[in-house]
Amino acid sequence: MAAARVAPGPPAPGDRVARSAATGERVDAAGIDAAGIDAAAIGAVRRADRRRRVAVVLVGAGLAAAIALAALSFGAAGVTPDRVLSVLLGGGERIDRFVVFELRLPRILAALVVGVAFALAGAVFQSTLRNPLASPDILGISAGASLGAVWALLGLGAGGAIVAGFAFGGGLVVAVVIWLAAWRQGLHGVRFVLVGVGMAYLCGSTVAWLLARAEVREAQTALHWTVGSVADVRGDQLWLLAVGTAACAVVLAFLTRALRPLALGDDHARALGVRADAARVALLVVAVALVALATSVAGPIAFVALIAPAVARRLVGHGGAALGAAAVVGGVLTLGADVAGQFAIPGFTAPLGIVTGVIGAPYLLWLLARTERTRA
Repeated sequence: MAAARVAPGPPAPGDRVARSAATGERVDAAGIDAAGIDAAAIGAVRRADRRRRVAVVLVGAGLAAAIALAALSFGAAGVTPDRVLSVLLGGGERIDRFVVFELRLPRILAALVVGVAFALAGAVFQSTLRNPLASPDILGISAGASLGAVWALLGLGAGGAIVAGFAFGGGLVVAVVIWLAAWRQGLHGVRFVLVGVGMAYLCGSTVAWLLARAEVREAQTALHWTVGSVADVRGDQLWLLAVGTAACAVVLAFLTRALRPLALGDDHARALGVRADAARVALLVVAVALVALATSVAGPIAFVALIAPAVARRLVGHGGAALGAAAVVGGVLTLGADVAGQFAIPGFTAPLGIVTGVIGAPYLLWLLARTERTRA
């Protein structure tokens, strides 16, 4: 007797819930799975998640504003907070306006935008490669951008937009080399990180060689830049940084729909209709552009791209990219580090890159130890 054919039933409710969580599609109100999770429950979870993300962004923005107000008030030319507010509202004395608008505000804005750029880039790298160590500074992307910028500074005597272009080219070349070296019938996150660490050492050694063979005065300028600082970012450099970062953020807003499926793995992403390789390439190119922009004007600010996305994910309470929260955390981190470097120790000023390195190195050790314990 021929076996009876069983008509395929509807997809399992759990599968529909997973698909909805990954793609944002709606689940019909009649679909209730075995655990009693229905469309209303999913909607409630999403609303709670959205409220938490908004709260994190608002609190972070308020904290950044408070730090900025303090930074505008500190310094040898003391300007009290009430006078700062008066200047920001269009009043104030001439000397106060000069101190606020010409000396302090550009540095504060540069620190915020640099932090946003590095944090967004780190969030994209970590999410698309599904590795918490996939940070541009660890992978060698920042080192490649630094190499391109130092080459433009020392070899061509260039500045401004030309340095930014060489920084983007250096970061992009390193990203392509890492991609090609790490590709083995697919892109594996751990292999990508290991190849990137090797490229970071190679680019760092090349930068050291360029500095060693340059004239003392030129090498001193480039060496100060490689430490990482926003003290001299103003004028055209600040505009280039701000406009470029805003443009990349807009592009990311259109590409962010692919981040959640990619976080599930290439097979799941393709099953959900996402062209995994094309989406990953587009996202990583935008991330490289963000790193190049920030590095070209401020130098390689260490560990911001590593720490900010991880902190943002913990604050919002899920493993997604959390781009908005990461951007706010990155801005607060860099601005706070810059203010601490200026005023934490009386009579001593530390560049921004040194402070973030002091903060980030212990975090990296903790992350490595935590990863080993999880695997064990």
